[in-house]
Amino acid sequence: MSHYLLRRAGLGLLVLWAAFTLSFVLLQVLPGDAVLIKFQNPDLGLSPAQIEEMRLAYGADSPLWQQYVHTLFAMLRGDFGYSVQAGVAVSELIRSNLPETLSLALPAFALAVVLAFALAFASRLPFLRGISNGIQALPVLFISLPTFWLGIALIQVFSFQLRWVPVINPSPLQGVILPIITVAIPISAPLAQILMRSLDQVAAQPFVAVARAKGLSETGVLWRHVTGNALLPVLNVAGLLLGELIAGALITETVFGRGGLGQLTQQAVNNQDIAVLQAVVMISALGFVLINLLVDLLMPWFDPRLKTVTGGAL
Repeated sequence: MSHYLLRRAGLGLLVLWAAFTLSFVLLQVLPGDAVLIKFQNPDLGLSPAQIEEMRLAYGADSPLWQQYVHTLFAMLRGDFGYSVQAGVAVSELIRSNLPETLSLALPAFALAVVLAFALAFASRLPFLRGISNGIQALPVLFISLPTFWLGIALIQVFSFQLRWVPVINPSPLQGVILPIITVAIPISAPLAQILMRSLDQVAAQPFVAVARAKGLSETGVLWRHVTGNALLPVLNVAGLLLGELIAGALITETVFGRGGLGQLTQQAVNNQDIAVLQAVVMISALGFVLINLLVDLLMPWFDPRLKTVTGGAL
């Protein structure tokens, strides 16, 4: 098991290094210069020599390989550099904005799981067989909805038409209801699809037929024999979707004007603040790696057969 964990941790570090390298290269080839965008403002009255000094201070004139090595080792120490536009450490910006994003992403993921299970189980309940085809079609509809369009549509319906959720000066709870729903609906779709398919596959297994032959009701078969064995693929996909959920949260924060990493990323893109963008990419990649490592650790608890695999061949 320890060998398996070391192997997964090594793969996680490789993913982080690849994310850092790719993001560094892509951000460096972007046109424009964050230092010039800020300090060439005529209102500041800086001379070309002073602007050049600022470029030297931020290391903008260093060779790219030196910038790469310096940034890589700095991030290994937890130092994300300084924001050119804000003039403060990027770690401070992340620390002040990350809780807002997590307060949106985590409840949205919980709601997505509830929606996915509700749709999957509703499609198999005997008394809902008449509308099961319509229920199974809902995830396809959900996954096709663009996040930004869904957010705007929810604002139009629930804020402007029904006036249930105020747009101006909402309470803390009211301010997160629509963003959470906006993020949760698209994320619930693939979870529901995987769970529906997994339930169908497990329901066709011989041990389920034996349970039915013993006189157990369809609902009892579903809860006692099918559900537990159908969770493993869902758990695996859920870890992958959490990375996508963070991206959806960034878009949703922009649509609803919420503070968080979404607004921070938008400002960094507008100002070409490379240090901030690099930090957001690495925070997202780190969260993705940690979540999937946690999923790898939990999977043997749902399927005891994996304990032998992780302790032996892997």
